[in-house]
Amino acid sequence: MPGPTELIIILIILLVVFGTKKLKNMGTDLGSAIKGFKNAVSDEDKPESDEAKNAAPDASEPSDLTPDAADKEKS
Repeated sequence: MPGPTELIIILIILLVVFGTKKLKNMGTDLGSAIKGFKNAVSDEDKPESDEAKNAAPDASEPSDLTPDAADKEKS
């Protein structure tokens, strides 16, 4: 891992190459991209957990059909 001296040198080179305005815009764009990615990931997690709750049978309600009755009903 680079030390503080190397990081300062890298930052100075970036300032010379891109300029302050361009670096500010790049930082803003990067921040909004990371925020959008986090929102998309968290949005994907929520529907999956809701679907899992709805798809899972309720253990508190007993089933009316025994395994034998379910086999007879299928045929």
